[in-house]
Amino acid sequence: MNGVATAWARALRSGFSPRMMLLSLVPLLLSLLVWGGLLWAFGPALFDWLDATFREYGWFQTSGSWLSTLGLGMLKVVVVPLVAILLLLPLMIASALLFMGIFAMPAIERHVSRRQFPALKQKEGGSFAGSVWMNLTSVLVFALLWICTIPLYALPPVAVAVQAALWGWVSSRVMSYDALAAHASAAERKAIMQSRRWPLLGIGMASGVLGALPGIAWMGGAVLAVALFPFLAILSAWLYVLIFLFTGLWFQYYCLQALEELRAANATAPAAA
Repeated sequence: MNGVATAWARALRSGFSPRMMLLSLVPLLLSLLVWGGLLWAFGPALFDWLDATFREYGWFQTSGSWLSTLGLGMLKVVVVPLVAILLLLPLMIASALLFMGIFAMPAIERHVSRRQFPALKQKEGGSFAGSVWMNLTSVLVFALLWICTIPLYALPPVAVAVQAALWGWVSSRVMSYDALAAHASAAERKAIMQSRRWPLLGIGMASGVLGALPGIAWMGGAVLAVALFPFLAILSAWLYVLIFLFTGLWFQYYCLQALEELRAANATAPAAA
């Protein structure tokens, strides 16, 4: 656990450097471009479709009774935007993670390796195509599973725990691959992801707690007014980028330290034998 804490401290210091703050603009602008365009083009139609569907099937009465039972009767008037938010949230998370993995993680890897591990040899065990494939498949599974967990909001503590576990799984897969792609061989990457799977999952789950913050902003938008929806979308995108940036740095420092220790152990093993 010392390695996890050390990597966290290093990531915290690096995260506020001018270079990293400028880097955060790339996925942020991409997220704003994509989601701003989608919400402008399809947001009203989505709300209208959900409203019509709820009226057709009598879901307003059903959802209102359910919310009243939970002591959340005040949310009955915003149930449609609330459902829209719950549907869009995993897609926003998935796209932000995808942009970070493809566009920001290579720059994070170069920054960390030059600053902390300049002597670490690059074995190029990963590739850009491999990174894209890992990102796409992982975030797709993540988004589908997240949507499946929406009913768990009836039991908020369970929902938070399950979604933190999902966040830990997807971030440990995606960011561990990207963190080790340039320096580790394929065999070294697999060995680290296997032997360090629990610390990696722990880093991902800890980041998942931070990942709940944008969701809180969205839920606040559902309660306050539909008019805040676009502004909270921008706020959420910015928060996700900052969280993913810190998470990427945390994984990068931890994975390269693990790789350095693995190579040192392998180098001394023959001599010890």
